[in-house]
Amino acid sequence: MEYRRLGKSGIKVSEIALGSWLTYGTVTEKEAAIRTVKEAYDLGINHFDCANVYGSVPHAAEVVLGEALAAYPRDSYVLTTKAYWPVGKGVNDRGLSRKHIFSEVEKSLKSLNVDYVDIFYCHRYDPDTDLEETLRAVDDLVAQGKVLYGGISEWPADRIAAGV
Repeated sequence: MEYRRLGKSGIKVSEIALGSWLTYGTVTEKEAAIRTVKEAYDLGINHFDCANVYGSVPHAAEVVLGEALAAYPRDSYVLTTKAYWPVGKGVNDRGLSRKHIFSEVEKSLKSLNVDYVDIFYCHRYDPDTDLEETLRAVDDLVAQGKVLYGGISEWPADRIAAGV
């Protein structure tokens, strides 16, 4: 397996990551998911990606992935999760407000059965939340040690530039 430095950070991830969208916590049986993670890990994959909305209900895929990764030393893999999409019917059950980010990271940590995630991604840009609020929330989670790195997924270029 080949590894790459992730952006400007010092963290190195396998060139191939194992994601869990549309699989774990839905159509893939838990035992098959655990075997898949084991095979990936044995092949040198160290980057495992998830999100709070993956699975048949919020955090379902995280529960399966957390169980599968429990067999390995926590410092031997890079674990990512995300938030943005609705996870309930409440007005604050979506987006990238501080309230939603903090709530979802806590639920993700519990579901994954870990003390921290290596990377927390803001899954989409949230036009309803001030960019500074979103970035400050992620920064505070980094300061608390619950998240090692903050990241973004599918943001418009002008919003990325505004956050730099």
